[in-house]
Amino acid sequence: MPRPLPIALVQAPPRPVGDAGFAGEVEAVLRRFPATRLAAFPELHLCGVDGEGDERTEQLRAASQPLAGKRTEELAELAGDLGIWLAPGTVCEEGDQGELFNTALVFSPRGELAGWYRKVFPWRPHEPYDPGDRFVVADLADAGRVGFSICYDAWFPEVTRHLAWMGAEIVLNPVQTTTPDRAQELVLARANAIVNQVFVASVNTAGPFGMGDSLLVGPEGDVLGALPGPRDGVLAHTIDLDEVARVRRDGTAGTNRMWAQFTSADAPLDLPLYQGRIDPDRWRPREGDDR
Repeated sequence: MPRPLPIALVQAPPRPVGDAGFAGEVEAVLRRFPATRLAAFPELHLCGVDGEGDERTEQLRAASQPLAGKRTEELAELAGDLGIWLAPGTVCEEGDQGELFNTALVFSPRGELAGWYRKVFPWRPHEPYDPGDRFVVADLADAGRVGFSICYDAWFPEVTRHLAWMGAEIVLNPVQTTTPDRAQELVLARANAIVNQVFVASVNTAGPFGMGDSLLVGPEGDVLGALPGPRDGVLAHTIDLDEVARVRRDGTAGTNRMWAQFTSADAPLDLPLYQGRIDPDRWRPREGDDR
């Protein structure tokens, strides 16, 4: 049975730290696309700074707040007032021990923080963030299960693979790419969707700061929508989350069923790189509360 999820991916430049206009920005999106249930914004959308090097790092630290801080309260209230799932991009989070995390957030239509994820793979040596220590999925009630991947995370196939295994049906990938490798990231978005049979939503910062080229990919790797180039825009599309189950059941292009590769008769496969292994009994993606 179809499970439609109308989403809006907002390709826009970052807002300066402390700017009070974000609520109006979200409201404008909803006026254009009133059916939207999940609105998603780029990486560091609310933490725009103009410094470089050490100056940029200090500005980012100055913009950081604890997770349970005023910014989170205000964003939760905004999501509740608008009655939508709101993924405002990522923010600079001040950790309990003074760490600086790059953290993705998602808020529920009830005005609650529904999930958060700290970027596991900062773009070294260019980014000052402390890495997160876990992969995260969040249940969006009847809207499905979303996994988080922030920008450079997409270059590490372990991230999307684990999110899919944890039951993610759509992977939100907020991005702030200002470099010429956006073309490669578009390939990665499709590849991560194909090999894990999930939706991937890669929403990048607009120009003049970012390269744009936001993309929405289906679980067979088909491009469902795109915003070519760096201009501001909104990619609005209704996805059917039941497509994930269909593709995994019938196979990509009616052929490939990677999640059904192993059987209980297969021996575990050692993975020396990780000092671990693939256990056939644990290979299939998690369902419901079984993660």
